[in-house]
Amino acid sequence: MKQRRGGTSSGLDLLLMPPRVEASLWRRFRFEREFRCREQIFTRYRSLARALARRQLRTRPRNGIELNDLEQFAYEGLLVAIDRFDPLRGIPFGAFARRRIIGSIADGAARMNESDAQYSYRRRIETERLRSIAAETGPADPLGALADLAAGLAIGLILEGTGLVEPEDGIDRRPNAYESLAWRQLNAQLAREIERLPEREAAIIRQHYENGVSFSQIAQLLGLSKGRVSQLHAQALAKLRTRIGYR
Repeated sequence: MKQRRGGTSSGLDLLLMPPRVEASLWRRFRFEREFRCREQIFTRYRSLARALARRQLRTRPRNGIELNDLEQFAYEGLLVAIDRFDPLRGIPFGAFARRRIIGSIADGAARMNESDAQYSYRRRIETERLRSIAAETGPADPLGALADLAAGLAIGLILEGTGLVEPEDGIDRRPNAYESLAWRQLNAQLAREIERLPEREAAIIRQHYENGVSFSQIAQLLGLSKGRVSQLHAQALAKLRTRIGYR
């Protein structure tokens, strides 16, 4: 997905943005309270958090802990760093954030015993999605609610299948040349429809399906309750399902 709402560039472009652009983001976030700037800062430094999580995974005993679990702890540290950083002090944010990300990973791993680790990131994320969609389906029509639930989960799988989320095993499951035309059309349609979503709904879809960020972290990122993020997630999936004609 190349373009974002409001002309914001892709993740690669964010990494290459000049210092004056980042300084503008910090000014608008700190002094004008633009929540979207916070999301852009998070997206820019998400690769640093992921890299530190991978490094920590290589240097510590596994004990059932998976990379995605360490990445969530890294995101916690990154969010804390964003909230505590003072751009007027002249310290590079990357250096400021690094210590807090590593500390958050260490603290999170220490809290997580082996039985907790077996309840992996993948199962937690699937449970979050299921609860989110189920909460928005009414009990009056059980068959209709079941159909809505299945369709919502399917849209989530389609979003992952478009390549917005890197698969855990690193295997490229995108379609071959014979399937690629329909696949590109679906991908392009979904990208357009995500751009049409209200800003917070689009942010939730981007961060959850593109960046693999949990609902808890998105809630902290956007200044919402986890329940509200869950609700907006379900609403966004329902809109996408209707707009692409997936029933």
